[in-house]
Amino acid sequence: MSNALLEIDPIDLQFPFELKKQISCSLYLTNKTDSYVAFKVKTTNPKKYCVRPNTGVVLPRSSSEVLVTMQAQKEAPADMQCKDKFLLQCVVATPGVTPKDVTPEMFSKEAGNRVEETKLRVVYVDPPQPPSPVHEGSEEGSSPRASVSDNGNNNNASDFTAAPRFSVDRLEPQDNPSEARALITRLTEEKNSAVQLNNRLQQELEQLKRGSNRSQSGGGIPFMYVLLVGLIGLILGYIMKRT
Repeated sequence: MSNALLEIDPIDLQFPFELKKQISCSLYLTNKTDSYVAFKVKTTNPKKYCVRPNTGVVLPRSSSEVLVTMQAQKEAPADMQCKDKFLLQCVVATPGVTPKDVTPEMFSKEAGNRVEETKLRVVYVDPPQPPSPVHEGSEEGSSPRASVSDNGNNNNASDFTAAPRFSVDRLEPQDNPSEARALITRLTEEKNSAVQLNNRLQQELEQLKRGSNRSQSGGGIPFMYVLLVGLIGLILGYIMKRT
């Protein structure tokens, strides 16, 4: 909206309403003339709002920003409707005037000053919603998602909001070195015991052979002893393979 002196944007002060949060809205004033224009901002609820600056000067063919801040509210209004209003007054000022030179008398119509006035409404709007999370993989009953091309063509920015999930490789348990050493030690001891047993049996077998030679001329070695020696050899060979 605009008047003869200033163009005002926006005409409605829109606040994304949130409880217990201070909210600000910017008001832009553009001077369309070659004159200095002084302005003043008023409101129907001065305890609720803070306006900076509430008075000032817009130079010829230039713009100024006015920041309107609504204090944190403890309760939401019924139906999110606000009855607060603002009034912007502006008047042609003396060339070279500064914001410090602006006085209330400059906006007095009784003094014969030509004051232009614009009423501004306060509108509550919904705060911006955070982006919805992107589900990983299609759920049961939902349609499959479009694939993302390498060059990014024909894709919305929302398709790239989800961060890639980094997978963690499972760490398998490793063999215990102490158990391996214990197994080697035990097998070595079994091998040594088998070797000692074999040597002892070999010695006894030799003694039996000598005794048999003395008692039986031309007699052979008893079959039982031969079988025992062969069995011990097999056991020893099996232990040697395990070590």
